[in-house]
Amino acid sequence: MAHIKHTDPCENTQMKSSLPEASPEALAHSKAFVQALKQHIRENNGAIPFSRYMELALYAPGMGYYSAGARKFGAEGDFVTSPELGAIFAQCIATASAKVLQQLAGDTVFFELGGGSGAFAEHALKHFSELNVLPTRYCILEPSADLRERQRQRLKENLPTELFARCEWLDGPFESAWQGVLFANEVLDALPTPRFVVREGEVYEEMVVLDADENFIRVDQPADAMLRAAVRHIERDTETPFAENYCSEVLPQLPYWIQAVGGLIEKGVMLFVDYGYPRREYYLPERSDGTLVCHYRHHAHNDPFYLPGLQDITAFVDFTAVAEAGVNAGFDLSGYCSQASFLIGNGLPQAMQAVEEIEDELERYRLHQEIKKLTLPGEMGERFQVISFQRDVEFRDSFSVGNLSRRL
Repeated sequence: MAHIKHTDPCENTQMKSSLPEASPEALAHSKAFVQALKQHIRENNGAIPFSRYMELALYAPGMGYYSAGARKFGAEGDFVTSPELGAIFAQCIATASAKVLQQLAGDTVFFELGGGSGAFAEHALKHFSELNVLPTRYCILEPSADLRERQRQRLKENLPTELFARCEWLDGPFESAWQGVLFANEVLDALPTPRFVVREGEVYEEMVVLDADENFIRVDQPADAMLRAAVRHIERDTETPFAENYCSEVLPQLPYWIQAVGGLIEKGVMLFVDYGYPRREYYLPERSDGTLVCHYRHHAHNDPFYLPGLQDITAFVDFTAVAEAGVNAGFDLSGYCSQASFLIGNGLPQAMQAVEEIEDELERYRLHQEIKKLTLPGEMGERFQVISFQRDVEFRDSFSVGNLSRRL
């Protein structure tokens, strides 16, 4: 029998009243998308997994959040990522990646998953050029046609011709062997995730259905074998069974995703930056409703049914699961640390020294603020984590500062 997840209507109304209003055009877009989502649910026996709802809400062609053309990044969007703050984040990632590219002979690739506004690619390519370690190809896998065009325009306008010529956009992961660096910043958190709940010792999956008033609601149905096995694996690994009504997220498909995007790396590294925790911290008893969070116009909230198509939906990353998937795909773990530690170990001190030599006081202040946001514990420094895997290259020295691999 399904268990219905109720939302406190007073809490929901209060949350919505505190969020910025959408434009009439945006509201019309979301309303049309809601009807499409409802029809999809009806066509699938009246219920779809929450992971499927999340997938459609984010990636449905022409309708989902990442594919519908609205501003996502920066002050005009819904959230600010590290590359949007300025050049320093990309410079440090490029400094670390240069160590890999220098070890490779022949053609090399820097492969960015989800190119955002194109800011990272712009700054990384310029820094690769300064270091005289340019990859042969700079490839971006971007599911949004609108974002692709924005990236292309930005890079064409801001890069020298010889650097822009190295840029290309892919429709999917590589289908043959390649060598270089796979990089993904805030991609893992946007992978559509199943949600589970434990009741009377059994594992249930969270589904999305329509109530009598045609509103989206979440209900629980018995989990399939894959989800059930993934939950039991967590319990065995943490040596702690989940308490009654404990609800959270898990990605049983993560090993297949890692294999798909990076499995054909012949020599090189996979480098992921995201917010999350090692498994034992992810599934703490007090985190009993999971880590799901939605972003709308720089406001975070917990209602995934609010204005579908206009808001981001994410879940924190279980970095232990990422480590397992990377190693099972045939890679060695290079290291795991906070974003602050990684930047400090890969060029940030040199960048800070260069900042102090800038005569323009306003620009120097701006860069100081950028560095603070990237590194302070209360900002992105500790909340964001970095994990990397290597194959037939050496990258462990990039984690010489604050390596936390023992916590995975």
